[in-house]
Amino acid sequence: MKSKTKIISIFLSVSILMMLFSCQQQRAEWKGTIEEVDGVTVVNNPKEPIYGADVFSLEEELSIGEAEGRQEYMFSEIGYIAVSKDGRIYVLDYKEAHVKVFDKDGEYLMTIGRPGQGPGELELPTQIQITSNKEIMVFDLPVRSLSFFSLSGEFLRRTSLTKMPVPALLVMDSNGDFIGQFTLMEERPKGALMKFISNQEKLFTIAKIDPYRSGSYNLLKPALPFDVTKENNIIWANSSRYEIQIINSEGNLVKRIIKDYTPVEITEEDKKKIILGIYGRETIPPGKKAEFPKYFHPIDGIHIDNEGRIFVRTSQKSKNENNYYYDVFDPEGKYLAKVTLKALPKTPLIWEKNRLYTIEEDEEGFKKVKRYKMSWKYY
Repeated sequence: MKSKTKIISIFLSVSILMMLFSCQQQRAEWKGTIEEVDGVTVVNNPKEPIYGADVFSLEEELSIGEAEGRQEYMFSEIGYIAVSKDGRIYVLDYKEAHVKVFDKDGEYLMTIGRPGQGPGELELPTQIQITSNKEIMVFDLPVRSLSFFSLSGEFLRRTSLTKMPVPALLVMDSNGDFIGQFTLMEERPKGALMKFISNQEKLFTIAKIDPYRSGSYNLLKPALPFDVTKENNIIWANSSRYEIQIINSEGNLVKRIIKDYTPVEITEEDKKKIILGIYGRETIPPGKKAEFPKYFHPIDGIHIDNEGRIFVRTSQKSKNENNYYYDVFDPEGKYLAKVTLKALPKTPLIWEKNRLYTIEEDEEGFKKVKRYKMSWKYY
């Protein structure tokens, strides 16, 4: 018996040593710096992450969406998704102007909303969010309004947004304040990242961009991607440079995260695809000439997971053309890993209880909602 116990003990010791060795092989020493500059924490990251490619893994658990079959599981055009604490999945179909609800096992439960202009009806909904008050908030673009529903689908109220500029993307934080990307109709249209309180009074402007400053037609305009943390901090970037900024709820800059990177050059083939509308379905107005920068913008999107990690979508594709690289930073701002995901551009990444929810597209161009179990091996 003692001999058997000794063998088991030796086996466990060897396994632990092998695991530690593997971890050491995967983990590299972080070679960045952290300093305070005028009261702001500045984190400078190198090109290489702390961990190698095997640190992050996804296991598909659920897929919702059928090209043919049961009507309840068919979508015309998925625009946005939201997930409640109990695992219910809310899928916004903007062409059908409704939200389909599924339980944690992917079983259809109900449909919220319908086309129209009356109470509980929607025209062209482009975004949904589950608020801190456990309500479903649906942004209806043509009428610039928010419709609120209970999690069980009951229509509660509608709020007009006509006191604010036109929002392209809007998030409500836990205080009921609005943070969004807006279009400002000044001498020429400009983009702005701004924060408003619930009565639509402006609190502050975080940044502005002027995508139309030249006479040519820029098909790769800069953007202001952002996300909001559980603490109501705003994490954002100007897509044309690799610098992430963190603003607290009062509008004060508290941290800058900078990363060295290799620019991705725009090829002639890329230009052809962009002009044809593969990326965004844009067309060139008569009399305008297409204008391209030499490189893609380094940042295409920003997402915060439920552990405070920052996922930065880059413009770099993996060998699989449907996968994009994401740079992942820990809550401190250190560059953790470089991972690939299949999520479509300009769509949300949703985390709930260490599960990742995405909107993806199959080879026939049909969109589905996917859920993955997310694992970090050494973090």
